[in-house]
Amino acid sequence: MSKTVVITGAAKGIGKAIAKTFAYSGYNVCINYNTSEEEAKSLCEELAKDGCNVIICKADVTDRKQVDKMIDTVISSFGNIDVLVNNAGISEYKLFIDIDEKDLKRMLDVNILGTFNMTQSVLKKSMLPRKDGTIINISSIWGMVGASLEVAYSTSKAAIIGMSKALAKELAPSNITVNVVAPGAISTDMLKELSDEDMKVLQDEIPLGKIGRVEDVAATVKFLASYEARYITGQVISPNGGLVI
Repeated sequence: MSKTVVITGAAKGIGKAIAKTFAYSGYNVCINYNTSEEEAKSLCEELAKDGCNVIICKADVTDRKQVDKMIDTVISSFGNIDVLVNNAGISEYKLFIDIDEKDLKRMLDVNILGTFNMTQSVLKKSMLPRKDGTIINISSIWGMVGASLEVAYSTSKAAIIGMSKALAKELAPSNITVNVVAPGAISTDMLKELSDEDMKVLQDEIPLGKIGRVEDVAATVKFLASYEARYITGQVISPNGGLVI
């Protein structure tokens, strides 16, 4: 029987690459999206044409009712949920003194509350009753070391690391692993705000001398969901080209 993975924010960027990696590896895949409907439909059609077993589910991860409804749909469609990838997230470049409460609340709601809602729902409805599962939370290198002009984002991504480590200890007796993938500079929409000059400076700071690809992150996530990673839990793995060592 094929395993099932749910990936939040899977319509584009890193989430899309993760969805494609799992789909082409024979998983049943739930592509979650909130606002990127056209991208989600396009990805679903592409994968379905290649014989992959995929569905798309619209849900705002900050809304627990929408999350629970989505998880019920996935279980109804595929049975159990074996892997959860909490990828949905937002970022913002802003001076700390210019961040208002609304900015901070939105950042924490999507990046932390969204991860909380998804994880708790999947645990209750599928993983804990079966005492089996894999949870992979997408953080960021900036959650590890912090980033100027990204205090709110760094705060939220650091919180994901703390949440994951604590949860890994709590869920280990139930044979459920929890790990974090903390990407470095990856070629996604999040880097589009940087000028060509800033991109060059960033690239020069990376020991491997290049910006990462979304496929690099997807491969790391796929490994953590594999049988070979069964003895790994509570860890932070950072595909970052050596930017932080």
